[in-house]
Amino acid sequence: MSSLPIRVLVAKPGLDGHDRGAKVVARGLRDAGMEVIYTGLHRSPIQIAEAALQEDVQVVGLSVLSGAHCTLVPKIVGALADRGLDDVLVVVGGIIPEADVAILEADGVAKVFGPGSRVEDIVGYIRTTAPSR
Repeated sequence: MSSLPIRVLVAKPGLDGHDRGAKVVARGLRDAGMEVIYTGLHRSPIQIAEAALQEDVQVVGLSVLSGAHCTLVPKIVGALADRGLDDVLVVVGGIIPEADVAILEADGVAKVFGPGSRVEDIVGYIRTTAPSR
């Protein structure tokens, strides 16, 4: 087991301008000992994939509240794969209808965390699932 901290990129894709939840999760991950890179608002799938590559992350956490998750997330997963980052764990949080969870999972998302998810649960999932460096 590696003693290096898990590196997580937290990103807000698309036009969604609300990032309070993403910041709460980012802080919780940091407080749990992970290295967290927050991209800020309004990032394109390409920008997110490039940041993941440059920052050498093991996990990409996407926060989507805009309803565009079924459009944006597959583009991000594809952009990660285009850069050889097939092994990066992708998790999604936000307002995701239950019917869309299976669609996102089929598109390469490992786990969807909906409203009310506890930061401790997100931390635990990442700790047990993130690929080693």
